[in-house]
Amino acid sequence: MIIRTKAYPRAALIGNPSDGYYGKTIAFVFSNFQASVTIFESPELAIIPQKRDSSEYNDLDDLYNDVKLHGYYGGIRLLKATIKKFVEHCRNNRIVLDQRNFTIRYESSIPHRVGLAGSSAIITATIRALMAFYGIQIPKPLLANTILSVEVEELGISAGLQDRVAQVYETPVFMDFDKANFERTGFGKYETFDSALLPEVYVAYRTDFSEGSEVLHNDLRKRFNRGDHEVLAAMHRFAELTEYVYEAIRNNDFQTIARCMDENFDLRKQISEVDSDNIAMINMARSTGLSAKFTGSGGAIIGTYQNKEHLEELIELMETTGKYKVIVPQIVS
Repeated sequence: MIIRTKAYPRAALIGNPSDGYYGKTIAFVFSNFQASVTIFESPELAIIPQKRDSSEYNDLDDLYNDVKLHGYYGGIRLLKATIKKFVEHCRNNRIVLDQRNFTIRYESSIPHRVGLAGSSAIITATIRALMAFYGIQIPKPLLANTILSVEVEELGISAGLQDRVAQVYETPVFMDFDKANFERTGFGKYETFDSALLPEVYVAYRTDFSEGSEVLHNDLRKRFNRGDHEVLAAMHRFAELTEYVYEAIRNNDFQTIARCMDENFDLRKQISEVDSDNIAMINMARSTGLSAKFTGSGGAIIGTYQNKEHLEELIELMETTGKYKVIVPQIVS
């Protein structure tokens, strides 16, 4: 039997990067791209590498361009770490797994290193494949925690729960990571809602490269842990903006949503360095009258629009540079 599973990229509508700092955020996943995993029984346990895992290149330029686009690591480490954490979960919960081996491989069309949670999508699809293969169920809140532990505990990557919660629930989610509740339960408070309530949004992303999320989060984590006043104040404000947007969503107040999204990015720029090409994306979008903020760690932006003319103007402005791509996300709900 061949089992195929998938997971989608994530876009944060508001609140990021406060999800790893006891904050609040709203995020969704969209199906324009996907990470997929195939697993089937085999005599030996095998992980099949994909193109981004290759160590053979045509020449120096080929190696240089590959590292620039994909970084130094492919997806094999994600699958290995996920399998290890899955085994640990089962052992810790006294779940006995069948003595069967498997062959597993992944594919992903999610743009890499642009803040769309492509790595956690691969992990999510992998753990779904393992659960299906062994007939195991993990409750959604715990599943999101397990997926996060793959990157944080196994791979040493600073990250928050937002991506994994959105990818596990596969519908727009309001997330409240109130510290007292989180320390008591181990989870955030997750409220799902219908994507039909959301305004019209676009997503634009860089087609060259950006930087991994760990670059941003490692610096913010250090400052947060030592009580940096500027960072603590920003995290509090991100949470407030998320509450305003959640209320505005329910009231169809799209102007408030756009205004809060703009403030979200402006505040983020105050507490962390932002690459000039990423700033250029924001400025281009705002020059057409649209709101704009990062979808995640950087490399992709999200904003609202109220008519197709503004959207078409943005597409023409960005895509004629040859450096950016604009899409209308097909939000999963």
